[in-house]
Amino acid sequence: MDQAESSPSPGQPEPGRPDPGRPARPDKPAPRPDGHAEHEVPALRLEHPVVAGYDGSASSRNALAYAAGLSLRLGRPLLIVYVCSSGVYCEPLTGQVVGVPRDADALERWLLAELDQVTGHTEIDVHVRTRRGSPARELAAAAEEFSADALVIGAPTHIWHRIAGSVSGWLARHARCPVIVVP
Repeated sequence: MDQAESSPSPGQPEPGRPDPGRPARPDKPAPRPDGHAEHEVPALRLEHPVVAGYDGSASSRNALAYAAGLSLRLGRPLLIVYVCSSGVYCEPLTGQVVGVPRDADALERWLLAELDQVTGHTEIDVHVRTRRGSPARELAAAAEEFSADALVIGAPTHIWHRIAGSVSGWLARHARCPVIVVP
């Protein structure tokens, strides 16, 4: 049976049709009753999304476009995962460990703008998550956490990755879903 022509699981929207009960773009967290903004990431319940690893490189832009098309064809949500470094460094003069805060809203807006540039405002159920740590391990963890149908990433471009190994090579050996590497 061809996977592209399979019928949706019970409770899933038909391919090419967004789920009427779910917004096409992620919502902002609701403010708390005490007036402070909610900083916790709301629990995300996705079933079998297409996960796209994105880092801003040309090959990851191509992977994002491929993942968006695959998501649309399969009728599955698209989960864009951006993995950044731990953001912790040691201040050279004092030796104090400092964490670099990132503006999560600005990062989410940037990722959605990149998606819109690549796909031309296609109506897909899109979710964005940022993670900290090793890109390979975090992408594999996200794919496993949401039981991803596929994990799409860009091909490595540095020659060093051919010698020392790459994110795509590690994922091909360790991820529990199909890994698609896009040049």
